[in-house]
Amino acid sequence: MTVLIVGAGPVGMSAALLLARFGVPSVLLEAAPERQTVGSRSLCVQRDVLDILERVGLGRSIMDAGMTWYTGRIYYREHEVATITFPETGAGEFPPFVNISQSDVEALLEQRIRTEALIDLRYGHRVVDVMPGAETVAVRVSTLDNDEDEFIGTHCIGADGPRSVVRELLGLPFEGHSFDDQFLITDIHAKLDFPVPERRFYFDPAANPGRQVLLHPQPGSVWRIDWQVPDNFDLYTDRAGGGLERRMRAIVGDAPYQVVWMSVYRFHQRRVPVMGRGRVLLAGDAAHVMSPFGARGMNSGIADVENLAWKIALDRAGRAGPALLPSYDHERGAAAAENLRITDTTMRFLVPRTDAERAHRRDVLERSVHDPAARLEIDSGKLAEPFWYLDSPLTTSADPASLAGFPTAPGVPRPPLPGVLCPDLPLPGGRLRDRFGTGFTVLAGARAEVDGVVVPESVATALGFGPHGAALVRPDGYLAAVLPGGDLDAGLAAARRRACGF
Repeated sequence: MTVLIVGAGPVGMSAALLLARFGVPSVLLEAAPERQTVGSRSLCVQRDVLDILERVGLGRSIMDAGMTWYTGRIYYREHEVATITFPETGAGEFPPFVNISQSDVEALLEQRIRTEALIDLRYGHRVVDVMPGAETVAVRVSTLDNDEDEFIGTHCIGADGPRSVVRELLGLPFEGHSFDDQFLITDIHAKLDFPVPERRFYFDPAANPGRQVLLHPQPGSVWRIDWQVPDNFDLYTDRAGGGLERRMRAIVGDAPYQVVWMSVYRFHQRRVPVMGRGRVLLAGDAAHVMSPFGARGMNSGIADVENLAWKIALDRAGRAGPALLPSYDHERGAAAAENLRITDTTMRFLVPRTDAERAHRRDVLERSVHDPAARLEIDSGKLAEPFWYLDSPLTTSADPASLAGFPTAPGVPRPPLPGVLCPDLPLPGGRLRDRFGTGFTVLAGARAEVDGVVVPESVATALGFGPHGAALVRPDGYLAAVLPGGDLDAGLAAARRRACGF
């Protein structure tokens, strides 16, 4: 029996490929009659998500098809007030992120799916009912011929986007708020006079006073431009009156350009109260939507299904305890809440809604022209990063002192406590994460009397267990337990049982 996946976007297709990695078959149901390749949409793939996609054979393909910028500049009016520089990565390492259009990511995912015998991709299958049962889930669909069909699976993943039919059929509210201002988003083909590709963020530029413009490089001399525009903005009227041409010329100057795609979006901050019911689980935009500043949308959706795939695989195999499947909501619900908290803070700076927020933004930007300390207060988006599951029922907890001092600010390195994504460290002949498979992995110090992947003392020390200890890593690469010593066999057995939901 298969797993049913509703929605063949990047999250749904990633779910299917990750399940296939565990030997789990799936049926992928997509309402659209065919794939629509429209615009950049989600643009950045974060390093740790490239690792996830590499587990299904796609991380390096996406890296090669995309591009990375290493310099970001922030402007206030005519002043450059901040420069962000990322260190360039060495051979064999993934960069901090890759800029690549969602359409290109989807094309690579589908190409890989077409070679996978365990995945049945069906276009033109619109879900009209979801019927959860004690042991199975039935999904009724309407096809392009207006026929009805029914599929039965062990589980169902709703990855059908912000207007999720699965979410509505479950009766789950989509709580949150929307922003009044809109954003005009365009992809243009142009050769701009930049020495190297870089991101540029303009606050209060002359061409868009009181608002902002964001410029992102893409492969093939394509640039993504986001303009914040008023609530009453009408693209047709703006274009007919020459407004769009003036906007473009403010960016490209006299260089020739071609509009590849454009659309107007209103950003939302919403999430479900729970990530599903029983055997029907929600992932990606079906469960949470947020503003794109920081690239936390598609990245968090792929992290959702990476978290879910191994749990479904163990549940189907009869090896899951009662807490395993519910832990998906505990872990990824908390991740959604944190992403929404961070993106909401960013949006309060970008799109202030009160007099106090507007005064704060103006004060920070004006001070930033001459005060380096004020530049640290500019919030143009905190880049996506993995969440941590310190208080998960699957995690063998660290000592209270370590937990009390755990840093939670965006962008701060996380110490390798249980519940944190295992850092990727160099090993002789490769990388640590290359050693992780579809099961639990034991990392052992050189003097630990336990079976596992023996790591050099420097790696064991960096991970906090030293030469006499060991760590247990979950199938999704998260540390389930870190054991500096003692009865390692008993400790690892207990940690594995807990990580399986018992």
